[in-house]
Amino acid sequence: MKGLSYFILFLAAFLLIFSPDKADDTSLTVYLVRHAEKTTEKPDPGLTEAGQGRAEALADLLEGKGITRIHSSDYKRTRDTAAPLAERLGVEVELYDPRDLPGIAAKLKAAGGTHLVVGHSNTTPPLTELLGGNGGEPIVEATEYDRLYRVTLSMDGNVKSSLQRYGDDL
Repeated sequence: MKGLSYFILFLAAFLLIFSPDKADDTSLTVYLVRHAEKTTEKPDPGLTEAGQGRAEALADLLEGKGITRIHSSDYKRTRDTAAPLAERLGVEVELYDPRDLPGIAAKLKAAGGTHLVVGHSNTTPPLTELLGGNGGEPIVEATEYDRLYRVTLSMDGNVKSSLQRYGDDL
């Protein structure tokens, strides 16, 4: 019996020493998009039919990604882009000020977890960069609505960034 106790103690010590470091755990993942296609209404346009389809495509793509918080600027087009995923996940859309990108970046980093941020052509690449990702070339204002950035910050400080396109079949 004494031998079994030593074996269990040895095994526990071995697992503690050689198990993966907690620093490898992801502490923050942020998906960032520009709002979907907007109407020409003024002053606060909503989404076109294509934009509504793109918002649904975004929800289809991200529904299983573990997103627990969704952030949007306080414009109809951004709120409407976030709405399908928020409804599916049963979460409220949290509003942020797109003029304070350092503020939302700090809030995201402090919160950890997995988030979606819906912004604009002139805010999404800079916010990606503030999180440590690659914002890429400027978004073409008139026609480009399909960028989906993903920035992952690990607890050890490593940052991974990727860019993909979505909603191609619209």
